Amino acid sequence: MTDHTPKRELIIPIRTILIVSAAIGVLGAFVAIGDTFLIVFIGIFLGLVFEFPVRFVMRKTGWSRGLAATVTVLGTAVGVVVIALLLLVPIVGSIRDVLHELPQTVDQLRSSDELSWLGDTGIGKNLEEGANKASVSVPDAISSVLGIAGDFFGVFLAAFTILFICLFFISDVPNLKGAVASMLMPGDDDRWLGVWERVTESVSRWAIGLVVIATIAGTTQGVTAWLLGSSFALGLGVIAGLLDMIPNLGATIAGFILVPTVWAESGIGAAIVMLVVVLVYQQIENNILTPKIQGRAVNLSGFFIIVAVTLFGALLGVLGALTAVPLAATVQILTQELTKARREKVAEARAAAEPS
Repeated sequence: MTDHTPKRELIIPIRTILIVSAAIGVLGAFVAIGDTFLIVFIGIFLGLVFEFPVRFVMRKTGWSRGLAATVTVLGTAVGVVVIALLLLVPIVGSIRDVLHELPQTVDQLRSSDELSWLGDTGIGKNLEEGANKASVSVPDAISSVLGIAGDFFGVFLAAFTILFICLFFISDVPNLKGAVASMLMPGDDDRWLGVWERVTESVSRWAIGLVVIATIAGTTQGVTAWLLGSSFALGLGVIAGLLDMIPNLGATIAGFILVPTVWAESGIGAAIVMLVVVLVYQQIENNILTPKIQGRAVNLSGFFIIVAVTLFGALLGVLGALTAVPLAATVQILTQELTKARREKVAEARAAAEPS
């Protein structure tokens, strides 16, 4: 008896094949030229960050986009270099001192009346071993940076390249938008250029707000440490500001560094004051500063922020952790736009299925 069961053929659209091939190609290129790709990524990211400041300068001065971009970007770069020349050595030196004194700090905490129960327990020994390792390895690395050890020309070339990728990207944004619009059907051009605008606004507002808020955090907690008598106030303030840039987790990590350090130097009373300042400031930042300064630059839940920090941190290191929020917001904006039509159809179907 002949089996006439119809054969089923798997048909994959050419568009899907092209998208998968392009994704594999991009991943392969990222692996092959990871450092160069990272430089380009930073340059374009900074271009998005500076887009709104450049527009502000254009609106206030009437300058052309190229001139406004040059003044804004190069002016910021010069300002950063001047601040670095004036403050880099004392700031990094203070951070190095904090880390160098970690073994003594841990020993003082173990010897205090409140924590004397740690004694020679496993917790105490682990803390001491970790402090010893950090006090040896990290300050040596910082000293190498301060001594300009390594390839200075390579660092300068990378910074120069990033700066001018950023500058020319900003200057060429109208042409890039025109090129994108020329490949899209009428109606789709406004749609996708609107997505571009949303991504730019999200990245720019988030980054500028992040720097402002981190500066406030570092200043507030550093000044508090100084008022409480800490000799490491400058380093602690810088650590607090830098860690505050890591969403959700950074401020908590900073608290675990600041409070024990102040405790070891000035006693438990000062440590309690430092803890109260850290906790109160976190509430002020979360409920007042962030909504006022950043607004709704990104609309992500705490869960997705932590997942993004973890994933992008694993992919790009510290840079990935710092840029995780705007990158995740970009993915969210693109996903919302790509699924917009389907979500509208689902909403219509549900409305039609509901009884009158």
